[in-house]
Amino acid sequence: MTETSTQASPSSWRSTFEIKYLWLALALAALATVWLIPTPDGLSVAGQRAVGILAFAVIVWVTEAVSYPVSALMIVCFISFGLGYAPPADGSTTDFIGTSKALGQAMGGLSSTANTLVLAALFLAAAMQATNLHKRLALWVLRLVGESTNAVLIGSILVSTLLAFFVPSATARAGAVIPILLGMVAAFGLPANSKLGALMVITAVQSVSIWNIGIKTAAAQNLVGVGFIQDTFGETIAWGRWFTIAAPWSVIMCVVLFFVMKMVLKPEVDRIDGGREIVDKQLQELGPLTLAEKKLIAVSIALLAFWSTEDKLHEIDSSTITVVAITLLLLPGIGVFSWKQAEPLINWGTVIVFGIGISLGTVLLNTGGAAWLSDSTFGKMGLDDYPIVVVIAIVGLFNILIHLGFASATSLASALMPVFIALTFTLNMSHDQSIGFALIQQFIISFGFLLPISAPQGMLGYGTGTFTIKDYFKAGLPLTVIGYLLILLFSATYWQWIGLI
Repeated sequence: MTETSTQASPSSWRSTFEIKYLWLALALAALATVWLIPTPDGLSVAGQRAVGILAFAVIVWVTEAVSYPVSALMIVCFISFGLGYAPPADGSTTDFIGTSKALGQAMGGLSSTANTLVLAALFLAAAMQATNLHKRLALWVLRLVGESTNAVLIGSILVSTLLAFFVPSATARAGAVIPILLGMVAAFGLPANSKLGALMVITAVQSVSIWNIGIKTAAAQNLVGVGFIQDTFGETIAWGRWFTIAAPWSVIMCVVLFFVMKMVLKPEVDRIDGGREIVDKQLQELGPLTLAEKKLIAVSIALLAFWSTEDKLHEIDSSTITVVAITLLLLPGIGVFSWKQAEPLINWGTVIVFGIGISLGTVLLNTGGAAWLSDSTFGKMGLDDYPIVVVIAIVGLFNILIHLGFASATSLASALMPVFIALTFTLNMSHDQSIGFALIQQFIISFGFLLPISAPQGMLGYGTGTFTIKDYFKAGLPLTVIGYLLILLFSATYWQWIGLI
């Protein structure tokens, strides 16, 4: 590090710190303002305080004024005191639930089945990383496709598709394939920021995002949505049903992705000569398939079989069977890694943020805060006079636009899904329509195609320096428009035919 960069660093750090301090102050001011203003008609004091906590959460999540785990702990504090001493709807000022019960509500999301599945999924992703199986799978696919640019482009999409079934982490999937693609670009003598490099990395990232929608276990935000749907409507979305509903959309979008990328980023070369040799060399470095990898393949295939046959051949839910699989993977003599090896590979902050996000959404629903927000946001638009496809179109567009400010789809789902669910009651949708509407909005929450900051896999790709934000937007804009229109087409046809809405 040069002396100049060393001297500049403290100033840059102070500037960033000061900006984040201002955002945190604004978030706290928003919380205090909502709490102190007269309670609006139709909203309880507890609901008002839940809305205030949501306002705080949205600001700190969008601006990252504090880290996500720290913001989660602050939300726990606000729920504990705000709801613990909120007078009940009957106007009594003495019958408070107290901080102990309110703390239970604040921590309730950590014990949800959805949060359990997230934790188990993180362990499964850690097992893939510990054994390098995800990298081997990526290399196998890329070795088969050939050396033409089109073939490698298709290969990167196929890798993302295959890994989505077995690796329940978008970041891990992107992290498996991007280094391999960059190695091919470098071996051809092109810089990382060449058009070929941008083409390959953006394609890999966007295909990861596409399959976040197609497969229930591919992304944490899906489990947020499923958790809210299960708690509100008493009905879960089995893995196989989700796949039947969403996978056709993802398959079509992968085809769209191929042609969009070819149009917006034309590479310098038509072939990556020596690409197969690069892949072969990396496979040789990995060595032969290890016993641990064989065990992980067997467990992963068995897990996929149980997921896909849930509610068809058995009634074991996805969360329970995944916990069983992780237990097997950790057992001495049977498993593929130890707890000591797994522990540093798990992002424990994700578990906390996910659980508290569920808690906040549940509090919003239970106190009526979500219903009030839904009515305030959409109630004046006369949506009850429109067909459900039009409602999906209007709310979906709002969903896409607000995503531009969020770096985490999980936090976005925590903030919006309770509002969307409350809207279904406002519009008097049927039970099935309510579930379908909420699920479709959950799909749109996973879009994140427009900006790298809208998804962690986007930021991972952006960190390689292979593309600019302009490059990403050029590809992301047509993907977003086509994906949105395809959502509406499916809503008007296929999803109605199969009884989703």
